[in-house]
Amino acid sequence: MTDRPAGRLTPGDTAPDFTLTAHDGSTVTLSQLRGEHVVVYFYPAAMTPGCTTQACDFRDSLDALAASGYRVLGVSPDPVAKLAEFAERDGLTFPLLSDPDHAVLEAWGAWGEKTMYGRTSVGVVRSTVVVDPEGVVQLAQYNVRATGHVAKLRRDLGLDAA
Repeated sequence: MTDRPAGRLTPGDTAPDFTLTAHDGSTVTLSQLRGEHVVVYFYPAAMTPGCTTQACDFRDSLDALAASGYRVLGVSPDPVAKLAEFAERDGLTFPLLSDPDHAVLEAWGAWGEKTMYGRTSVGVVRSTVVVDPEGVVQLAQYNVRATGHVAKLRRDLGLDAA
């Protein structure tokens, strides 16, 4: 048994399946992406400074990630309309998925108690989970920093940090 917080995924776990609505109104089902590496990142709120930095970093690394066989999905509790505005405003071309009841966030260990500026609250824990082509967790990172996270992720995956 590990000392990880309850609900957090670790490498070797089966990634919980989900179907969520994307910013463009389409639906994305994780199990339909089998055969591909999928980066699922969880962020607190569209159009906030940290979340914008992180989303734009993923946008700017999208071609390199895709060339290495990785697809990116962003998940937040924001409504679809806000995600559509976020995608339009910042030119985000990967799916931004809406999880308003935070069922997926909870299933993936990305919802819970967090401390920021000395204050404890419950909400989205900024997290990234990489799922391999068989649907198994390859990498799980919780409480990640918005700035520099994508470069660190690429290094952790053995991809060029260029």
